[in-house]
Amino acid sequence: PCGRRFESCPPDHFLSRRAPKGKIMTDVVSYSLIGKVATLTMDDGKVNAISPVMSAALDTGLNRAAKEAQAIVIRGREGVFCGGFDLTIIQGDDYEQKTQMHEAGMALLKRIYMSSKPIIFAVTGHAVAMGALLILTGDARIGLSGNFRIGLNETSIGLTLPITGLELARDRLDPRFFQLATINAEFFSPEDAVLAGYLDHVTNTLDFDSTIIKISNDLATISSKAFSETKRRVRQPTLDRIAALEQNLRH
Repeated sequence: PCGRRFESCPPDHFLSRRAPKGKIMTDVVSYSLIGKVATLTMDDGKVNAISPVMSAALDTGLNRAAKEAQAIVIRGREGVFCGGFDLTIIQGDDYEQKTQMHEAGMALLKRIYMSSKPIIFAVTGHAVAMGALLILTGDARIGLSGNFRIGLNETSIGLTLPITGLELARDRLDPRFFQLATINAEFFSPEDAVLAGYLDHVTNTLDFDSTIIKISNDLATISSKAFSETKRRVRQPTLDRIAALEQNLRH
């Protein structure tokens, strides 16, 4: 089983692959469109670390999906959804690179959180730190049953959760688990992650893809105007609170 500290092992280089017919691929994110549903699949060959390259690739995919799709699925590779920020950058000496990665990551979280199109996360395995924050932004979060860990381990490795992360956790997690998840850096199994509020559903391997397809197709039929306006009314207060707290921190 995974220990409390989930070691992210960012790749030395990103995989380059030829795109199959009907798909568009970058080095770390593939894009496909079936009907009204676009799917972005993260695969850096290791733990899907959120590096500046990964953030940019996801942004590019989201830009295209916003034009072509009515619902967007974001999924990981087999066994790993996302292992968090790139630890080689976090532990390095390049302050500018750290800042760039952090700012791009926080912007990505806010973008997905307020997306006018439904975002469905197919959580294919471990979702740690920034990976757990990502799934907090989704409209439907489907996890795969298995020996996987989901959670915010920042404090256990000497990092302070950013304001954006804390407020997303406050908004989406069950209040009973909020302090366990954020202060105590508690990890959850996929089943317990449903109770905590990280996930909405957990399925077995056989039903995983069909569940993703059904939920994403259902969400794709919802009125875009009604969905986006209701979502804005529900979530804008959290975004406003984040902005106010960040403003106070700067003064």
